[in-house]
Formats: sequence, C-alpha cells, structure tokens
Amino acid sequence: MKVLVSDPLSEEGVEKLKEACEVEIAVGLSEDQLADKIKDFNALVIRSGTKVTRKIIENAKSLKIIGRAGVGIDNIDVQAATEKGIIVVNAPEGNMISAAEHTISMLMSLARNVPQAHMSLKSKKWERKKFMGVEVTDKILGVIGLGRIGTEVATRAQGLEMKIIAYDPYISEDRAKELGIELASVQEIAKKADFITVHTPLTKETKNIIDSHEFSLMKKSVRVINCARGGIINEDALVEALKEQKIVGAALDVFVEEPPFDSPLMDFENVITTPHLGASTEEAQVNVAVSIAEEVISVLNGGFAKNTINIPSIKPEMMAFLQPYVNLAETMGSMLGQLISGKHQVIEVSYNGDIAEKDTRPVTTAALKGLLETVLGSGVNYVNAHNVANSRKIKIIESKSENKDEFTSTISIRLTKDGESKTVTGSVIGNNPKIIQIDNYRVDLVPQGYMIVSNHINKPNVIGPCCLILGRNNINISGMQVGRVEIGGITIMALNVDSEVPETILEEIRNIEGLLDAKLVKL
Repeated sequence: MKVLVSDPLSEEGVEKLKEACEVEIAVGLSEDQLADKIKDFNALVIRSGTKVTRKIIENAKSLKIIGRAGVGIDNIDVQAATEKGIIVVNAPEGNMISAAEHTISMLMSLARNVPQAHMSLKSKKWERKKFMGVEVTDKILGVIGLGRIGTEVATRAQGLEMKIIAYDPYISEDRAKELGIELASVQEIAKKADFITVHTPLTKETKNIIDSHEFSLMKKSVRVINCARGGIINEDALVEALKEQKIVGAALDVFVEEPPFDSPLMDFENVITTPHLGASTEEAQVNVAVSIAEEVISVLNGGFAKNTINIPSIKPEMMAFLQPYVNLAETMGSMLGQLISGKHQVIEVSYNGDIAEKDTRPVTTAALKGLLETVLGSGVNYVNAHNVANSRKIKIIESKSENKDEFTSTISIRLTKDGESKTVTGSVIGNNPKIIQIDNYRVDLVPQGYMIVSNHINKPNVIGPCCLILGRNNINISGMQVGRVEIGGITIMALNVDSEVPETILEEIRNIEGLLDAKLVKL
C-alpha cells in the first residue's frame, strides 16, 4: 500500500506509517501537481496546509482514505470524498489538551494585557497604569461548543473559579449538570458573559455564529477568544465592534485568511494574535501524527477507523460486539439483492434483543453495502452506501425492539420491489453468523459460498429430482435445509453447493414439476 504525505508530519508518525506501507513525502504541491500525483496512492495524509479539492479527489484512482493529522477538516471536500467512497478521518483527541491550554493562555493574556505589556517593557517603557487588567475569578465564561476541546477549556476555567455558561445543541441538560455548566443560547451568552470563547467546527450552522447582532448584545467589558476556526466569529463585525469600543478586546489564533497580514484586525492594540498555534506543542504533533498513521494502517488492512468523518465513528469496545453483526448484515444484504434483483424500493432493517441497545448505524450501512454491491459491484463501500441508496431513491427504514426470543440478538432485513418482498433473519451464535429464517420459514444456514434457494410445493418428488440434476452435472451438495409451513403448502429449500451452478442447469431445475423458482446466491 502506498501513502502520500503532503504536509510536514512528525517523524514518529512517518515511522509508524513506514512499518506497514510504502511512504512518499511531497510537501508544497500545487492543486494540479497533487491531482496528478495522487493517482497511484492508496492513502493521503495531510495537516492544514494541503487543500484536498474535488479535482484532486476525482483524479484519485486507488485512494481509500484521507487522514487529517489534526481536528479541522474544512480543507477537505468531504462530500466529494464520500461520493467517491473515500474515508475521511481526523485526529480529534491528539491536540485536544494543547488547544485547550492555548485557549486558557489567550484568556489570561487578554485579561492581563500580557503581550502588550511585554512589548512596552521591551521598548524601555514602564507603563503600569496603561496595562491595568481584570481578575478572571468569579467572571462568567461563555463557551460556544462543548465538544472535546470546549469541555477541556470549561474544566480548566472552573479551576480558575470562573462560572461557565455554554451553548451546544447536542449536549443534554443532564450532561451539562454533570460538568457543572449552565446551558444557554448564543444570545444569552452574548448578554451575560465576561469572556466568550468558541470551540465549534466551521459549518454552515456555525459560520458567523457571533455576528453584529451578538456584538450589539454584549457588555462593553466583554473579551472574545477564537482558537477554533476562522469565520466562526464574523471578522468584519468584530472590527466594527472594536472600532466602536463595544468590547474590550479579542484574542485570535485563527483567521479566515491565513496568514492575515492584510486584515484590519492586525492594527488593533487590544487584539492579541498568534499564528494558528493551538496544536503547536511537541506532544500534540506527535500524538496527531501517530494517531492518524494508526487509522490509515487499519483501513488499508481492511479494518475500521475510530475517528471517521463521513461514516459513523464507533468506540473500539462497541465495535468488538458489533463486528460479527456487521459481517452478518452485509451478507444478508447481498443475499437479498440476489434473491430480488432489479430496482429496489424499500429496505427495512429491524433489530431485536441486545443489539437494539447499541449504535447500529454501521450494521445498517453494511446491509446497504451488501445489497448495492450486487447491482453496482465494488464501487459501493461503507462510506458511500447511504449516498448511493439515496441517489437510487431507496427508502431506508430502521426499527428496534429489546424483546428477545431464543436468540439474544437478531437482525431482520426486508427488501421490497414492485410489491414483491423478501425477508431474511439472522443471528450470531458463538461469533458465527447464521441465517435462521427466510420469510416465514425457519432454517439453520451458514451463509457462505454458493447456495441454491428455491420455493416449491411441499409434496413428494421435488427435492429428489433437483438433487439428481446437480449430481448428474457433477455439482456436489454440501448441505441442505428445508423449511415448511404446512403440508401441501409452499416451502423453501436451500442447498449449499461446492461450485457455481450454470444458468442452463438452474433452468433445468426450475422446470421440475412443483418447483416454483430457483436462484443461485453467491456469498
């Protein structure tokens, strides 16, 4: 496997990659150069310098994963990667402490005018009164975004005896209480806070989340901090707020345009700036590099990544439980796609028992992958399965029930097309996948290799002729399951065979009196 590293990466991360892959380092490539070079690589590792555009992604012939050694992924066209089936991963925990500590250092520098006083004294001036500061004890810190870094900042600020109010639409009241934090809207934070810090990704929802309106609500004593992403705070609105002295000052580590040499924010004495240093500690650079190297190696070896952006991220301990069900669901989806070919309309995935209590998103994705691969081949994977299903107007329905029968966990998948439907139910027994029911027929099938699945009238002289045809053509039967509902009714037969069955032989089997249909399934 070949890995291209297009931004500076710590030696520890490079060495980790070299243990398993062929690695090439090419820093400072233009878009055209990277688009041309990427064709032969299976993985791309970047930091914030490389912009992975749609053009680059569309030129990638063998790319399986893009690894961002850091948190932000706004320099990657994630939608284009998803459409192409390329996994995008980041390293959100590696620089978490560094970013939180830098935020606190910016907060304290802002409160005590440390950089300005430093420069004054270096200029041989003694201006104690000019740099009067404020204490942070008992002040209100407004935190916008309570993810990993925002939470770490809040925890450290609590150590400084600050009161924390925070906005995060994904945090519950119970979780906020555990953290000792009061939840509030952005506008409430603007009105109440003495210091405001932002810790969200840059998205459509968070772009300019602090704008002119929010600045108009703030106390004139407020100070704002951005160590997350440029553009979360509207820079034009911030300039106006500073000009009109609506706020005391700002501390900025990130900017919309970097470097921000032409920004008017550089002209304000009460704006503290640093050149995107949030993750710039020795420890953080090693952590994110090693973390992303491990993710890349895992994916290239056919495993899962922990911190995926465009597919659900599942904790390793949870994945240990789910992995057999992921494999089972993919097999069941493939089986259904071969039993009902054509334009699928609805896929319903039902979870029962212990598995219903888990995060089953990767299991549903696996079912879609298995189904769609029967039509579209290997171009479908865990990344783009949902996108492909949506583009084909396939309705996806999920349901869960914690009720159990004789199995602790079961998955049922029902596929519908033009009024025709078929259901397959499976379970994992001793870490081994089993098909335990097809429609209303109870079976006990190991889903592997070749199988002939047929429906016939439950009467004598149907199964025997089928077996004779296979034997006459030197096709060995390794297993047989017959499920029935009532004598004389329609029943199902599943034959495990050791080799592929040509269509001419299947057609001969279908002509047996009483046999309604027969399809070959390859798993």
